[in-house]
Amino acid sequence: MTDAPQPTPEAGELPIDPLVIELEGLKNQLAEAQLAVAAARDAQLRAAAEAENRIRRAENEAAKAKKFAAEDIVRDFLGVTDSLELGMKAAGPAPEGVAKALVEGMAMTLKQLLSALEKNGVKQVDPVGAPFNAEHHQAMSMAPAGEVQANHVISVMQKGYLLHDRLLRPALVVVAQGS
Repeated sequence: MTDAPQPTPEAGELPIDPLVIELEGLKNQLAEAQLAVAAARDAQLRAAAEAENRIRRAENEAAKAKKFAAEDIVRDFLGVTDSLELGMKAAGPAPEGVAKALVEGMAMTLKQLLSALEKNGVKQVDPVGAPFNAEHHQAMSMAPAGEVQANHVISVMQKGYLLHDRLLRPALVVVAQGS
């Protein structure tokens, strides 16, 4: 068998060693593998962050659901509150005898009801003299301003209520007209 003559390198060229070629190939494979590892690590970090965000969103939604779970039942109690307040107004100042005892009982019941509502995050919106706020008030009419500044609440026809700063019912108000 005769070996085929190897080409002789020209002046200044080094012979190409098969091991050098293999080493270059391995270096390229290593670089590609390192890029794949970095991409997988990045994907893992993104997936972990997304999972953490989902957990945080679920916790926030659960907290919000718990916070506002009583919204419907609280709305029902607002009518009771209104009835007690109207009954006390209708009784007038200082009735006598049995009527006085009934009014005092209504006042105590109203106080207990308002206290229970407040303990559960309900606040009254009674804005007499405050600037009109379309987010918490519903203007039922406008009247001449008199001593009250324009666009301020002159009187409240029905109090409004907030549950943890979320509007349950707007206050029905009379607003002072501008000049």
